[in-house]
Formats: sequence, structure tokens, C-alpha cells
Amino acid sequence: MNRMMMIFKRESAIIPFVAVILGLLLGALIMWIGGYNALLAYQSLISKIFGSSYDIGEAILTIVPLIMSGLAVAIAFRSGLFNIGVDGQIIMGSLGALIVGTQLNLPPFIHGLVAMIFGALLGGLWGALVGYIKAVRGINEVITSIMLNFIALYISHYAIRIFMPQAGTQRSAMINDSASIQIGWLSDLMGGARIHWGFLVAILAVIFYYIYMKKTKWGYELRAVGFNNNAAKYAGMKVPKVIIRTMFISGVFGGLIGTFEVLGVFKYIAINSVTSGIGFDGIAVALLGGNSAIGVFFSATLIGALTYGSQGMSFGADVPGEIIRMVIAFIIFFVAAPGIVKLIVKPILQKMKKV
Repeated sequence: MNRMMMIFKRESAIIPFVAVILGLLLGALIMWIGGYNALLAYQSLISKIFGSSYDIGEAILTIVPLIMSGLAVAIAFRSGLFNIGVDGQIIMGSLGALIVGTQLNLPPFIHGLVAMIFGALLGGLWGALVGYIKAVRGINEVITSIMLNFIALYISHYAIRIFMPQAGTQRSAMINDSASIQIGWLSDLMGGARIHWGFLVAILAVIFYYIYMKKTKWGYELRAVGFNNNAAKYAGMKVPKVIIRTMFISGVFGGLIGTFEVLGVFKYIAINSVTSGIGFDGIAVALLGGNSAIGVFFSATLIGALTYGSQGMSFGADVPGEIIRMVIAFIIFFVAAPGIVKLIVKPILQKMKKV
């Protein structure tokens, strides 16, 4: 029991775990107040996620961009930066993938790989621009990154309307079949679920993030800058380069999300007046995951599963999908306010210790 108390004091996995439980309980309470059957709602949510191979595949499809978005936000957080511009980096990544996917003719697999790399680099450069403005000009990254979201959105609209339009529609032309990264045989095996190579890339990205942060000189510099910018500068670290490099990697993660959406899911870009919002979801994922590699993976899995499963709540228990967003918000609230969780759980642990 003493060991449990020490783990709790170090705020390890206990606080997020308890936050999830409290969020689900508060969600159940809200459903009960609204006259809904909370037990049926959660059963329907689980059935939706695991009800068929198609549902499992589509749930994975929802989780993958959240993993990448969480990593994009987390790596910036670890360096003391707040990358609120992941949506813009997603847009630039999708635009890069669309350009290569529609304008080049390459062999299958190579075409998709080149499109992914180009989109990732474009997203990375868009993130590095935020880092450059921060490091060299000292302008707050929150302001620049959120404004660059809209700049990216309208650059994308302009490029699509001028160079890659689909006549009579509000979207781009379709990418060439050779640029697709869908896994056809696995998609057929899972009832037509839109499975693509992005899932493997997301796993590799989690591994890369862990190794980069824990095992490399660049990761050490990044963490040092995040802990104390002035101390890192005094120690001889080139802080501006660290900031630009970090935002480039963050942008690459974001850009890859855009390539997945274009090459593996929709095969085109729709002209919308708003961004996808996945970048903002990444903030919640990173916060819940404690900015760690494994934490981001599991928090993205949880939030993605809840998001996809909320469709089952709507059909199976007639519960509005917005309630699951409230549950996620409760979870994030408790993670952001660990004192409340300690206040609730500490007396319980103390009683268990006495027993």
C-alpha cells in the first residue's frame, strides 16, 4: 500500500485512470438526469466499437489521426511551446499529398510513399515557420500558429480551385489510384473498413517519439529548453535551432495526418470554411497522455474509441452524441486539475492502508 501511495504522489497513471472513471460516472449522471439509460448507452458504445470487423477498422481509422495529433502537440509542449496550429499543418500536408497524388504518374506504392513524404515535409515546413518566427522574432507561437491555420486553409482553397478542381463540385480532383495507401486486402477482410498504412506509420511515430525524446542528444536539448530556456542557453545550447527543429518535427506529425486523409480515406480534399479540428483534439490527447509516447498512444485510443462509439449510443440508446464529448471534457478537466482527483482518492487509499 505504501508503494501505491508513492506511485500516486508521483502522479503516474493513477490520475488519468481515475479521471477516466470520474468522467464516465459524471457522463452517466448527466444521462440519468436527462432520462436516458446510461448502462444501455455504454453497452451500445462498446458494441459499436467491437460489434464487427468493420467497426474495429473504422475505430482504428478514428484513432490514427489522434495519435499523430497528440504527438504533434506533445513534442511542442515538451519544449515549452504551444502548437495550436496543427490544423494548418494538417492542411498543408493534405495539399502536398494531393499535388503529388494528382499531378504525378508514378508506380503504385512509390507514388503513395512520395506523396506522403512531400506532404509531411510541407507540414513540417509550415510548423518550422512558426518556430522561426518564435525563435528569431520572439512572436508568441499561439498567435502565429492559429493565424497560419487560416492562411493554410485559404491557400489550399486557392490551389484547388486554380489547379486541381473537380468540375461542378466543391472539392478537388481525385488522386490517381497509384497514390492510394489503402490496404485493399485488409479492407476487404474487415468488411470494407478504410484501413490504410497510416496505422503502421502512427506506431512507428510513437516509437520514434520515445527514442528521440529519451535516447538522443536532440531530445535532451529539447527537454532542457522546455524546462528552462535561459539555463539551456547558458549551457551552450542553440535554443533558436532547437525551437525551429522541434516545430518542424511537430509539423511533420501534423502533415502526415493530412496525407493519411487524402491518400488513405477520402482521395480528395473538400473545400470547407473551417478546419478539421483534429489539431485541437490533439491538445486533449497530449494532456491526458502526459506528453509521453505510451500515454499519447493510450489516450488517443481512448478518445478515438469514445468518439467512434458515440454513434452506437445515438442509435442504441437514443443518447445525443454530444454527451460523449462532455465525458471527454470531464476527463480532461480532472487530468488538468489533479488536486481534485487526489482529494477524492487519497482518503480511500488511506482507509485501505489501515485495513
